[in-house]
Amino acid sequence: MSKPKDKCEIWVVDQDRVEATRRTLPPDEIFTLLAENFSALADSNRAKILHCLLEQELCVCDIASIVGISESAASQHLRILRTLRMVTQRKQGRMMYYSLNDEHVKTLFKISLEHARQA
Repeated sequence: MSKPKDKCEIWVVDQDRVEATRRTLPPDEIFTLLAENFSALADSNRAKILHCLLEQELCVCDIASIVGISESAASQHLRILRTLRMVTQRKQGRMMYYSLNDEHVKTLFKISLEHARQA
């Protein structure tokens, strides 16, 4: 049986590196929020919705039509994305329009998309 190639052959901890790196870690709450943001992309329909909103705002009807899901499903996905502060909404008359919340979301999505394309 061969040894795994993703482990050290001996167990030695560089305590200076461990402590220095540990001091740079943000609080656990930040990592929880980070994981939640990436979980938004774990659903392909939510990822498609974010892609649709990269360059323009759209109403729920348009989003549902583009993604190929029901308006109800689109609304549920948008609710999750809104809760995670990835999208924002604007009401105009009887229409609800959605857009990406800020440039951070746009940058995060574009980088993630490029990473996926390189796979």
